[in-house]
Amino acid sequence: MPPSETKRAGGSDAPIAFDGLALPVLAPQREAVVASLVALSADPDRAAKVLGLSVRQRGQIEVNAAMRSAPTMPAVDRYTGVLFDALDAASVDHDARSWLGEHALIQTAPLGPIGALDRIPSYRLAAGASLPGVPPLKRIWADPVRTAFAALPGLVIDLRSEAYAALGPVPDDVASTYVRVVSEGPDGAVRALNHFNKRAKGLLTRRLAQERPDIRSVADLVGWGESAGVVVRAGARDGETELVVPA
Repeated sequence: MPPSETKRAGGSDAPIAFDGLALPVLAPQREAVVASLVALSADPDRAAKVLGLSVRQRGQIEVNAAMRSAPTMPAVDRYTGVLFDALDAASVDHDARSWLGEHALIQTAPLGPIGALDRIPSYRLAAGASLPGVPPLKRIWADPVRTAFAALPGLVIDLRSEAYAALGPVPDDVASTYVRVVSEGPDGAVRALNHFNKRAKGLLTRRLAQERPDIRSVADLVGWGESAGVVVRAGARDGETELVVPA
């Protein structure tokens, strides 16, 4: 999944442990990006410019400065916004929540892909930001994440936006499908969705967590969709799947 720019503040868990996150092989990259973000916070004017913050958003600089020491909470509870509100992970049962912890990853800018139940602090950093003292985020993350993803079992259902997918490409030899959310009108015309695609992705993730189907291929995903009343079909491009929602 992609992350969200909006996040809940606070937390009641211990500060972040980089080697305790999913895909611990990425700990060196996580350390480097967070170190740059914390160091940038020592210069509020520069930080505001690099992060594209308005005057009202400058409090986010202090949030970044405290990333190593701030309390944490599970990532799937930290993020808010359309996708995560639709997923509503706090309301699913124990088994569904455990499934999210075992199967769902969230691609972030400062920490790379993390597990849905990994405990993280709040932060402010978007995929397109350029931090001082480190290479561009795409260069930091792409190859290490590609290597980490090579060990993932089953089918990777990629719900990320293109900007976040670029931070962690799925290797060609890993079974995967990139999901685009579309609507189909009475005239048969297919239209891509923007705001509502996030809601559809959140609801899809919730259904998968609740039903926990055994999906190992795109055919399995399509077959599950047919039985679950979810319209999933081959996309117009190779390697893509369309999630069709009402117009």
